[in-house]
Amino acid sequence: DVIITRCSNNYGPNQHKEKFIPMVSTNALKNKPIPVYGDGQNVRDWIYVEDHCAAIFDLMTKGKAGEVYNIGADCEVHNIDLVHSILELLDKPKSLIKYVPDRLGHDRRYAIDSSKLYNETGWKPKHSFNKALNTTIDFYKDKVLLGTKRTK
Repeated sequence: DVIITRCSNNYGPNQHKEKFIPMVSTNALKNKPIPVYGDGQNVRDWIYVEDHCAAIFDLMTKGKAGEVYNIGADCEVHNIDLVHSILELLDKPKSLIKYVPDRLGHDRRYAIDSSKLYNETGWKPKHSFNKALNTTIDFYKDKVLLGTKRTK
């Protein structure tokens, strides 16, 4: 039996350094410029990695074979607002932001409708965006400033 899943943007500790949240965090911690595409008004739907994994597990046990499910946390955030939040959490100045030309064909909004997942399995994200973002930022603080990695 097969179930296909599609998810929104994941975030959390140990994410590849080139992804948006790790890049913004580590650049800010190192007082390096933070590139923001276009006007920063691009919108992304964010899901904490542990919530994504929990949704996959629920689909393995409650999903219907042959179906396609979108996995998202209904947490749409403008890129520039996310950058501002990260800078605030790190007590860094907004002057680190450097607007760069947008990528050709860059989507203005990435978002998905997860209502099928919610309705058929009862799954809901357990982590609030702000709390999980704090956990994620703490991981990068430790990694950059202390050279260590958190296990949880």
